[in-house]
This record gives sequence, C-alpha cells and structure tokens, in this order.
Amino acid sequence: MKRYLSFTWILGLMLLAAGGFTFLIKGAMETFTVSILWAGLVLLLVSFYINFSDIKDLISKRSTKYGFNTAVMVGIFIAIIALTAVMSMKYKFRWDITKGQRYTLSDQTQKLLRSLKKDVTATAFYRSDERTKQQMEDLLEEYSHYSPRFKYQFIDPDKKPGLASKHGITSYRTTLIQSGDKQEIVGFESEEKLTNAILKATREKVKVVYFLKGHGENNITDFQNAGYKAVREAIEKENYQTKELLLLETPNVPEDANLIIISGPKKDILPEELKRIKNYIDAGGNVLFMLDPDTVPNTVSFLKDYGFNIGADIIIDKLSQVFGANYLTPVVGMYDKEHPITKDFNVATFFPVARSVGVEKDPSKGVYPLAMTGEQSWAETDRKALEAGTAEYNDGKDKRGPIPIAAVAAVEVKEQGQGLGVKGQGDEKKKFAKIVVFGDSDFVNNTQINLAGNKDLFLNTVNWLAEESDLISIRKKEANATPLLLTKAQGKIIFWLPVVIMPAIVLCAGIVILSRRKFRK
Repeated sequence: MKRYLSFTWILGLMLLAAGGFTFLIKGAMETFTVSILWAGLVLLLVSFYINFSDIKDLISKRSTKYGFNTAVMVGIFIAIIALTAVMSMKYKFRWDITKGQRYTLSDQTQKLLRSLKKDVTATAFYRSDERTKQQMEDLLEEYSHYSPRFKYQFIDPDKKPGLASKHGITSYRTTLIQSGDKQEIVGFESEEKLTNAILKATREKVKVVYFLKGHGENNITDFQNAGYKAVREAIEKENYQTKELLLLETPNVPEDANLIIISGPKKDILPEELKRIKNYIDAGGNVLFMLDPDTVPNTVSFLKDYGFNIGADIIIDKLSQVFGANYLTPVVGMYDKEHPITKDFNVATFFPVARSVGVEKDPSKGVYPLAMTGEQSWAETDRKALEAGTAEYNDGKDKRGPIPIAAVAAVEVKEQGQGLGVKGQGDEKKKFAKIVVFGDSDFVNNTQINLAGNKDLFLNTVNWLAEESDLISIRKKEANATPLLLTKAQGKIIFWLPVVIMPAIVLCAGIVILSRRKFRK
C-alpha cells in the first residue's frame, strides 16, 4: 500500500495542473476548479507525509546540496535577467552608429517634443500585415520617449472601417495627428512630416514671414543658383507662411507680419520705405537684414542708429582655401555662446563675399555679435588690390580677425507692440523689437544653403526673430546614399576573387582529398 501511495504526488501535480488550466479557460474560480485544486494540494501533502523519511534522506545527500545550490544560482541568474529586462523597458539607451544618425530624432524634433504644452495623439491607420507598420511604430515610440504628452495608437482600417470613415481616412499608411480641436494628416513614415504636423496642430496660428521686394532682392520663386526658392521652402517646412512685400504700394507693414526679411537688395531702400520699416520696428516688429558688400548706403546709415557698424569692406580669409573655397569666402566657426541663436551652435558656416557687421556687445541691451571669422582673416578696404588679386593685410588700415559677420540688437518699444515681452522693474512689462544683420545674403541661396551649417544658422535666426525659440537647433541632415566607387582593376578583383578563384580552390582541394582516399584504398 505504501508503495502505491508514494506516487500520489504525481496525481496531485496533475490535479493542480488541471485546475490551473480550467481557471485559464473559464476565467473564473468556480466550485469545480477550486475542488480540483484542493484535491491536488491534499494529495501532495499526503505524499509528503508518506515519503517524509525518503525526502529527509534525499536532502541530506551531498549531491542534493550541490543540486540545490545550482538551482539557487540559476534562479538568481534568471531573476537578474528578468530585472534587467524590466529596467530596460523603462530606461532605454540606444547607440546610433550610422554616419548620418539615421535612426535618431533630430535635435529640433526632440526640443519640440520636450516643450509640448498640449497633449498630442497620433492615430496610425495601418493594416495588420502592412510591411511598413513596424517602421512607423518605431518612429512613434521614439516620439513618445521624449514627451509624456505624446501618445499613439494603431488602428486597422479593415477591422474598424467606422473609425477610419469618421476621421475621413481613405487610404492605408495614414497617420492622424490631433491636439485639442486641431488635426493634421500625415502620409507614410517621415520624421519631417510628422514633426511639421505636430507644429501645425499645436500652434495657435501660422506665423507670416514677409520678404521685401522692389530693390533687386533675392527672388523667393527663383530656382536658379542665385535664387531663394530653397529658402522659401525651408521656411515653409518650419510651418511659416511666406509672402512678398512691396512697401511702395502699402502705407504700412501688414499687421500679420511676424518677421520681415530684407535679403540682398541691389538698390537702396527709399527714405519713405525706411520710415515705414522704422514704424514697424517701433511697434515691436522684427527684421532680418542681409546686406551684401558695396550696397545700400542709406540702409547702412539707417542701421547705424540701432548700433550696427556695417563696414565698407570685404572679408578676406585664407583659411577658406583649405576647404576648397576661394579666400573671399570666409569660414565662420566662432559663435556667441550667450545668445539663444548660437548658444548651442557648433557647425562651420561659409559666407561667399561678405562684409563686416560690428556692434559693441552689451547683453543688458540685447546687443551681441553672433558669428565671427577666424583670427587669420581680415576686413579688406582696398578695392583696387582686390580686383588685382594682390590684397594683403595692412596694419592700421585693415582690421584683423576675428571679424563679426552677423550681429543682433534689441530695441525697446515705448508703445505696446508685437515684440518680445520681458518683465521689468515692479509690475511693468517692457517690449522689445529685434533686429539681426548679416553681412552677406548669398550664403543661403539655392547653391549655398545646404553647405555645412548655413541653413541651420539661418533658420535658427528666423525662429528666434519669429519668437519660436523652441525650434532653434541643428537640424537632422537628410540621409544620402554613400556609393562605393571602384576602379576598373578593383572591380575585376571583386569579381574574380569570390566568384572564380575561391570556388576553384575549394574544388581543387576536394579533388585532391578524394584522390588520396582512393589511393589509400
């Protein structure tokens, strides 16, 4: 009888397993399930009582102790692995080793997500078997990592056609971005489109950037090398609206203007137009001047009243020849680390044929030199030497670098306008208009805009002037294919070595081995 009862633990385990399986199937602890579990537990206790002496002897054996120690170590190891897995779900760290940081969100997107003041929901309409669903899910998961205000969900339009129809979704691979009562639709998997959609959904209104025209300024519709079509597209990607402004036909600057850009005028701005620009600044407006050498003396005098000393010179920089440019294209690598535009900016920029823009730095008045050339550069004033190609630095006549090539100044507004509000003493609030001047306009034309950090510096300036400081960052470079170029000889090596020579060696080795085996027989 004891021999038969000693196997009751097997029946007990079977009853416990059956009870657990029944609970998983029915989802409730019913009387039948509880009875099975209790019966199994009782049988295990009976088996333990009957086999107590055998269990005691087994525990006292050395092999059992070693086995128990091994089991404990295995259990601890499994617990560490489980704890690591749980921690990794909450605290993530990834290392993107691709050349262009292809799998990392841009600084601009990260800053936008961290500064979200409204909840944003992304609803992705993808079929369950859509091959690009995982790519979009990875992208949305990365977005949610940087902001608790960003949530996302996936909906299969085939399984829930009512929801897709409710939101007007008519195609697969479509993502709906919602914030409050605003919504934007994004097609396919794109960080750029997704970030722009979040901008549109969270902004109260679309800000307007005006480009002055009528004086030979760079044309924002021109797609030629010297045109500004790329500038317009870059600004619109930041979710601004761009318009042209002909001040000769309007008595005042339009009220919806958040920023005016005066880019490379070839003819001087008329006094009446300058007066209207002054009225706009006095009301708190923001203006970006981009003035090429030997142009617009009236405008230069106009800016002198705001603290800008714009030189009648051309900056020479022999260092630029190291980068494949001529010495009339100064390389800028020094930036003011106190101003928001260039605080975290550390990318070189190039300015083809530029003039100096000097200011007396005064943080209390918001006056800063933003960008400066290197110590080997100088501001050349001898036009004849430049034309003859014999320009040299003359101490006392020319100014040695670093030469400021861009500067900013804040103008206190006496009357309430649309400038930046800053708390002053007591309960009073001061308003400031903002002016930025670059000594060159060609650095962001269709040819130069994507060179090094030119576009980033320009867009950072636009965002700061338009009071969108959350967008100031270094933008992610577009992923480009990096082809492997081989010479004719290298191409032949790539073909003959793996396709012909290596297989031939393996074949010969096989023939030799087979022949030796036959010879031995």
